[in-house]
Amino acid sequence: MALLPRLDGKRLARRLRYLAGYLDFDEPGPSPHAADFDHAARPVLLLHGFLANRRAVEVLERRLRKDGYTVFTFRLGGPRQLLRRGIDDLALFVRAKVERIYGRHPGMGPLTVIGHSQGGLVGAWYVKKLGGWRRVRALLTLGTPHHGAPAAYAMLPLGLLAPSLRQMAPRSTFLRRLERGAWPPGVRLTSFWSRGDLLAPYPSGIVQTFGLPYVHNVEVRVEGHREFLYARRVYRALLEELRAGEEPAPVGLAARRLAPVPVAVPVPARPDGGQRAG
Repeated sequence: MALLPRLDGKRLARRLRYLAGYLDFDEPGPSPHAADFDHAARPVLLLHGFLANRRAVEVLERRLRKDGYTVFTFRLGGPRQLLRRGIDDLALFVRAKVERIYGRHPGMGPLTVIGHSQGGLVGAWYVKKLGGWRRVRALLTLGTPHHGAPAAYAMLPLGLLAPSLRQMAPRSTFLRRLERGAWPPGVRLTSFWSRGDLLAPYPSGIVQTFGLPYVHNVEVRVEGHREFLYARRVYRALLEELRAGEEPAPVGLAARRLAPVPVAVPVPARPDGGQRAG
């Protein structure tokens, strides 16, 4: 018994609350419209992970609002979406919602997208394959299995019905398609990963940097996959990257109206090219 982790009542209740908020078996409802988009100089879109809901990112949302960001999120979960929608389909949904918001609020500033787990893959597909680079200045992923989640194999029977599970399997057709081509040079990409993350185990969370100044990996210490969303050490590193992403991009916004040109870069000797925070 001495080897078991000691949890006081408050900490245990907090863990159970996050677990309850992470699993989502309800039908999707309308997104809240509390954000003041008309005065959004620094808008941030949060994308939750597989089988999660908006409550999973509420701590992160509250902290970002306190630090002056206009934060909003879309609900991507629910059993119906799980059974019929792949990651690329969810990215189409995100693009439609973002374009609708910018159409109604043309004065909004460039968008930062933060995606947890599968949400990071949704954001990456949106930015790289669906023209999201025209709107987005930075994509930050938290515990995202960029090279696939081995746990997807364990859920293979469900994966026969759920396209997103098949797509998250290592070396899936979806991941190979996502890897093709250069990352848009006007968008800062940062992947936060951890050796303590069992759902996106090392080195799945590490993206190829190719020595590019706008592609980064940041190692953080977490005890579990959901801790990316509420650990203070992760938030401090995330906030630092957010502020770095507000600096002038290597390619200006005007140039983003043109298709990104593939960049010829050498293959690095090490796949991570990362740094460590916390």
